[in-house]
Amino acid sequence: MANRVAICAVAQIKNDPNLWHARFQNMLLECFEGIISQTNVSFDMEKGIRTVLTCSDDVWDARTISDNAITDVVGAHFRGEEKIAQESLNGLGYAMACILSGHDDIILYMGHMKESQTESRGMCTNLAFDPFYCRPLGMDFVNVNAMQARAYMATSCINEEHLANIVVRSRKNAKKNPYARNNAIVNQDDVMKSPLLSDPLRELHYYPTTDWAFGMILCNEKRAKEFTGKPVWITGFANCIDSYFLGDKDLTSNFTLKNATERALKKAGIKGLKNNFELYELCDHAAYQLPMWAEGIGIIKDGDGGKWISEGGLDECNINISGGMLNGNPLLLGGAARVIECFYQLRGEADKRQVKGAKRALAQSTYGAAGQHQAVVIMEV
Repeated sequence: MANRVAICAVAQIKNDPNLWHARFQNMLLECFEGIISQTNVSFDMEKGIRTVLTCSDDVWDARTISDNAITDVVGAHFRGEEKIAQESLNGLGYAMACILSGHDDIILYMGHMKESQTESRGMCTNLAFDPFYCRPLGMDFVNVNAMQARAYMATSCINEEHLANIVVRSRKNAKKNPYARNNAIVNQDDVMKSPLLSDPLRELHYYPTTDWAFGMILCNEKRAKEFTGKPVWITGFANCIDSYFLGDKDLTSNFTLKNATERALKKAGIKGLKNNFELYELCDHAAYQLPMWAEGIGIIKDGDGGKWISEGGLDECNINISGGMLNGNPLLLGGAARVIECFYQLRGEADKRQVKGAKRALAQSTYGAAGQHQAVVIMEV
């Protein structure tokens, strides 16, 4: 049994605010064809793909059994097929388990999400809460994240200028990423004058509605050379979930992310982040989360978020060179977008945004209100 899992190829479409002209199947087919053309992988039941993993969600797709509509497009008929109805980074953990256990040599992993087709993102995320007490209050990811933002800003001395600078930087970085959602360049004043969503979060503090799809081929160490001369190795993965009820959670604790990071590093055999990573891709649904998750994974000490931003820590540590989720990735797929950026960077294929000498990267994702669920992946070449 091989002891490492390789990502051999990735494919994606461009993040878009409204892919009205494309169905889920069209989005995925483009990615599927990209994967096949890169690897020439087959669907032979002996030596080819025997299991296909997909990521989608019934609520966001507005249909029961969301994977049923795309089974034929991704080649999943007459073989093993599983769906991740969770944040996409967890799909890598599932694929790793399949491969490291010896159950499969190769996994095709694909995901899609069209946020533009929903009447309200708030209505969708309201369903994540307890139906008797919290849903009737109108809780959704935006207003609960706003509670966390206010609490975190107080503990880490984050102000409006810090949040504005994060947004400005995200837009600038995204202009170098050909797959990033097209957004206007903004300045600090634009951000600080944008409408309030839920105090203290403004419209430009929050990721915009986005449609996107992706594909990946993962395989064991023994067979990686069949599909690529430049595999990227996943050496560590872990996830962790906090309390379901908001009242049981310390909004500024970062408990789940600290736990997931510690276990992912242990799995990869790495002692701490300092001098061990060339870049980080963090899942920033909102501007305040970038420094908060940086504290959670251990780049900086708890409470130092504001100081870190003021001293240029985001650029010094190569945080979200891609533009991040704040520039626009669908809610369910932010983790996959982080992994794909790390893949390009580690293979030296990130063009104008390339981090020189990138050999190891950390990708993080979150789902649920106020960072309820966290996942971390360590990637190396």
